[in-house]
Amino acid sequence: MAGKPVLHYFNLRARVESIRWLLAAAGVEFEEKFVETPEDFEKLKNDGLLLFQQVPMVEMDGMKLVQSRAILNYIATKYNLYGKDVKERLLIDMYTEGMADLYEMFIQLTVTPPDQIDAKIALIKDRTKNRYLPAFEKVLKSHGQDYLVGNKLSKADILLTELLYTVEEFDASLLASFPLLQALKTRISNLPNVKKFLQPGGQRKPPTTAKMMEEARKLVKP
Repeated sequence: MAGKPVLHYFNLRARVESIRWLLAAAGVEFEEKFVETPEDFEKLKNDGLLLFQQVPMVEMDGMKLVQSRAILNYIATKYNLYGKDVKERLLIDMYTEGMADLYEMFIQLTVTPPDQIDAKIALIKDRTKNRYLPAFEKVLKSHGQDYLVGNKLSKADILLTELLYTVEEFDASLLASFPLLQALKTRISNLPNVKKFLQPGGQRKPPTTAKMMEEARKLVKP
């Protein structure tokens, strides 16, 4: 029997949190080996485990998986969270790429210079309220179903729920005008596997601070 997947990353959210969400939603138990010192990172590189000399890296099914979106696609395919045909996979990819664009703005906020913070926050609020959330609300309204694609749970629903939690932590008022998204968030959060992941003491990480990002960057500097 294959062992549990092992996630190699820093002890924070950033680019591996979506992988945690997707594995948890699929009911897959996983372990984590945190990069906590420069030596930890150098060992991964020197052992030839990082194809592009960067993390995250996931040990799974006898492979060393890298590149976050490729990892997500593999997990979604393996656990039947990637639609039933090529058209549904296209929609799932379109939606999740949009989510990634907004999620990247939140990640970049943690490394934004202090004198640019206010402008970045204003931009995130504008894009969240006027570009991204309206698009996903429109998708749900257009077909009146419980899930984004094919009326079945997919990685798009899981990653959107993760994003909605991030938005809520940032500014809960941004969700006020999107009742269908609020309902989706509640629905996905109440799935047993997701509910377990979200419980205190679970493997979901707390919000990433600028200090946490700076400490992580120090670990990988040449």
